[in-house]
Amino acid sequence: MKNICFCFQMHAPYTLKRYRFFEIGQDHYYYDDMQTEDNVASLINTSYMPLCKTLAEMIRLSKGRFHCALSVSGIMLEMFEQFAPEMIDMLKELAATGCVEFVVTPYAYSLASVYSETEAVEQLQSQQALVKQLLSVESTTAGLTELLYSDEIAIQLHKMGFKAVMTEGAKHILSWKSPNYVYSSSAAPKLKVLLRNTTLSDELAFHFSDSTWHNFPMDAEKFATALATLPEEEQVVNIWVGAETFGIRQSAASGIFDFLKALPYYAMEQEMGFMTPSEVAKKFAASDAVVVPYPLTWAGEGKDLSTYNGNDLQQEAVQKLYAVAERVHLCKDKQLKHDWLILQDVNYLHFMNHIDQGATQFESAYDAFINYMNILSDFLQRVEEQYPTTIENEELNELLKTIQNQEKEIAKLEKQLKEAKKTTKKTCAKKAEK
Repeated sequence: MKNICFCFQMHAPYTLKRYRFFEIGQDHYYYDDMQTEDNVASLINTSYMPLCKTLAEMIRLSKGRFHCALSVSGIMLEMFEQFAPEMIDMLKELAATGCVEFVVTPYAYSLASVYSETEAVEQLQSQQALVKQLLSVESTTAGLTELLYSDEIAIQLHKMGFKAVMTEGAKHILSWKSPNYVYSSSAAPKLKVLLRNTTLSDELAFHFSDSTWHNFPMDAEKFATALATLPEEEQVVNIWVGAETFGIRQSAASGIFDFLKALPYYAMEQEMGFMTPSEVAKKFAASDAVVVPYPLTWAGEGKDLSTYNGNDLQQEAVQKLYAVAERVHLCKDKQLKHDWLILQDVNYLHFMNHIDQGATQFESAYDAFINYMNILSDFLQRVEEQYPTTIENEELNELLKTIQNQEKEIAKLEKQLKEAKKTTKKTCAKKAEK
């Protein structure tokens, strides 16, 4: 029996305001709130809410047999809370069905897994905590920024307790193999690796309404048939798309929502099922191990990091940003730490790409770079005020260890105190009874 594993990704960056050189040191607020709110409202009204309502209806009509996953960054959840709390209610409704898994993604939708392991771990833990707090669900599957993955990252994820990770089924790592199997990591054999079916995912995301496409027009029956005709031994098809595919990249008028709504009927008619990533990882044994020595993403022709750090502008920005990671970790300034998270968003690096800037308000890659670096300069000044660069990194590391040890000791003592109070309370109650 074949199984379809859908994952829909939700993320958008805060819109940075035009920040001039003379504002450095004077203005510490970097965001265009009005534009951010407008962008979020457009995403929700046109795409996210209709998609979530469609998923809820698919679950109801299939009597719980339709399963899928969502990947919603911490930054995106923050925006929902601030600008559109009805989206949080909608996500709670989906979570309560037990049919939707919320894949763990970096809180800030960043490349921290490449540049700072400590930061990467903190962001994943923060994301897990926020999803549990808001939606009362947990996941053992990771889906990093832009499906980022490597052998080194696999080791990080395994140490954190993840059972599976989703990434791109790129040809240069698969060679002649199919993405429609469950694999394991060569560096962390217990970690399952679920590979995105690039062809089917991109056909849905980019060609659904393309009249020049060889499969146009696509409908649910045709899509289900294409899946059913795959080799019998290929039991899992992972389809990962941006949620904006539904309603924005492919407009509602194209029939994309009707296509999605009808898919479970035709899939089950072909005796296919739907599973979440964790269900896939639990049910299927790995058929082979994949070796990924260099960072892999779903972006660009190279399926690597070049979309985000492939030119001098991007490299300078990302290196200066993560050079202060250790200092920021020592800070207790909440606004500074929140700015740190927001500024790590990979979209700001994408805007500096000369060939493909993505959806940006900037006229050129250089324009995006100048604006970001002005903001970063102010941010770095604020970090410098708290932890001057005259303090060597080695000293900071020792200080950080001391602080962490102290925090652990305080937590341990607080736990012991809590237990002692409980014991005392019970003893007093027993004496009172006598």
